[in-house]
Amino acid sequence: MSGSTTVFVRRELMESTSRLRLKRTSGWFAAGREMARALPVLSDSAFKVYVYVCLNADRRTGQLRCAATDLAAAIGKQRCQIVADLQELKSKGVALRAAGEIEIADSFWPYEKLATRGDPNDRIHYIGAIRRLLLTRACVQSSFTRADEQLATELHRQRVPLEQIGRAILLGCVRKYVALINHQGGTPITSLHYFTILFSGVRELSVSPEYWRYVAVKVEQFEKQWREIAPGWAGSLNQETK
Repeated sequence: MSGSTTVFVRRELMESTSRLRLKRTSGWFAAGREMARALPVLSDSAFKVYVYVCLNADRRTGQLRCAATDLAAAIGKQRCQIVADLQELKSKGVALRAAGEIEIADSFWPYEKLATRGDPNDRIHYIGAIRRLLLTRACVQSSFTRADEQLATELHRQRVPLEQIGRAILLGCVRKYVALINHQGGTPITSLHYFTILFSGVRELSVSPEYWRYVAVKVEQFEKQWREIAPGWAGSLNQETK
């Protein structure tokens, strides 16, 4: 290739590149490797929901407060399909959900988040932590209802430490297991509201950390014993935790 031809090609490339201009310089979204990563793992319908959330979420947090009904109207789908899509986003690790809020997971979000998943003061993760604490126990059979989410939101507003909530749940569960084992039957815990009195009661207890370790051990022991007594009822954990 001659020198004149080389210069011509470079000029063409430069002119071609210079013509790549945004029509609008505001409101754009950085659709890069993160979006490319989501494409092969999601169905067409779920990917469409993912893109909508990305375009409308807070750039600083990756969060969008939007009910399934609102998403259905915005995207033009049936609500039942949106619910299935949101469940797919969650099961594939693309998004998280809590209290009517959707958050794109870090690995599928191109921006640096101001609130990270490890921040216990971030509301959506605070609620998720409470949900996991509740649904881990076999004596709890709950779908973590909207009422539960509202209570968790109120606990977050009051800045109740997660450690305090975890201890209240442990104490409530150990008492429930004692009742179930002694009476060879009973009903499961179905709501976070079961522990309401304990949330404040635990704070006022003057006991050592060793006591709470003892309670945690007893919960595990009683849970194992209860599973052996009633395998049909307590044979599996809440599916919501998986």
